[in-house]
Formats: sequence, C-alpha cells, structure tokens
Amino acid sequence: MTVRVFVVDDQELVRTGCVMVVDSQPDMVVVGEAGDGAEALERLAVTGTDVVLMDVRMPRMDGIEATSRLMARPDPPRVIALTTFDLDEYAFAAIRAGAAGFLLKDAPAADTLAAIRTVHRGDAVIAPSTTRRLIEHIGPDLGPPDPGVDPAARLTPRERDVLLEMARGAGNAEIARRMFVSEGTVKTHVARVLAKLGLRDRIQVVIWAYENRLIRPGRPSSSRPGVDRGR
Repeated sequence: MTVRVFVVDDQELVRTGCVMVVDSQPDMVVVGEAGDGAEALERLAVTGTDVVLMDVRMPRMDGIEATSRLMARPDPPRVIALTTFDLDEYAFAAIRAGAAGFLLKDAPAADTLAAIRTVHRGDAVIAPSTTRRLIEHIGPDLGPPDPGVDPAARLTPRERDVLLEMARGAGNAEIARRMFVSEGTVKTHVARVLAKLGLRDRIQVVIWAYENRLIRPGRPSSSRPGVDRGR
C-alpha cells in the first residue's frame, strides 16, 4: 500500500526537501503541498491523504489551528507536526490539537520516513522523554479531579493496567514483559482501550490519563483516582 503524504510548510526549501525525501521511497508518494494552514485545509478537502507533515509556525494560519480544524473533519489524515525546537510550545499545542507526534525539521531523512510509516500504521511518534516534558507542560493547567468519579470505569482491570503503562510511555514489548503476556495480547488490550475511550493513539492516552488525574507529574500512577499504586 502506498502512503499518500501532504507537505505543509511556509519555507519552500523545506517543502522541496521533504518532497524529494518522500518521493524517493517506493511505498510513498507526495500528493500535494501548501505554504500555510489555510491553503492546506483547502487542498486537503479535495486531496486524498494519509499523512500530513505540518509545520507549526506559519503565516495566515499556523499548524495548530490547521490541525485542529483538520481533526474535526470526518476520517482525517494523520498529522506529524514539524518544529525547529524540541521544546517548542507550538509543537505541544499541535499534539493537543490532534497531531500524532512531532519531528524536528533537521531530523535525519530516515527518521522522517520511519515516522510517516509509524503514524500510518496508527501509532504515534514521540519519545518517552518528550512525553514527560509534554505532561510537565500541560500539568499546571489541569484542574482537580471530580471526587468519586472513576473516568476509566468502562475498562477492565487488565485494560486499566495497560492504560497506565502506556501513560508512562511504555511500548508494547515492555508492557508484555511487565505483565507476563504476549505482545499480541498487549496489542489487543491497547486497541480496546483506544476504542472504549475514543482515543486515536498513545499520545492521546498519555494526555487523557493526566487530564483525568490517573497519573500525575512526578508521582506514580494510580489504579483508582486518588490512590497511588507503586511500580
């Protein structure tokens, strides 16, 4: 299956470089490009696309607003936010808007291609260390939890455990080792967690877990709201 990629960046040189890298792959094709978010939305409305490489800082409409509007459409493509700085607040905002992760603009071509394939499979591209910085960034904005309300009540105990492991940034193999099950079993639980909570990927799982206070910055995860659970 050929992955259809759309490139959005206000710098023509960056767009040209991305197009050349993507089009060099036998399993990918660039289906379009745009110089800002508004233009991207117009073209994506009539262009079948699987993955969008979206710059976060652009004139007229930035990548955050464009991502948010794109995610509101039926069956939207996956978005990878492109940023110049690893701790760019715009990139974090794009993730909260629905992006499947972010990449540095100077990332090696191999990393960019791997990220495109990863998000096309339905996974997210963000390192655990970056996930922790993301949570530190959004943590101060979180309000207190609703007393007596268990936001994960619809999950089974095993699905809850998988949710908490994902929220820590653990991959399927790591979760399988910790829980003494196969990776296939973990993938099944992950799929069920995403479906039951209406989440798209692991990044949304992390944000959801922190927003619902199942895990808090600098504290161990809890199996029930307000109750710490040791690792």
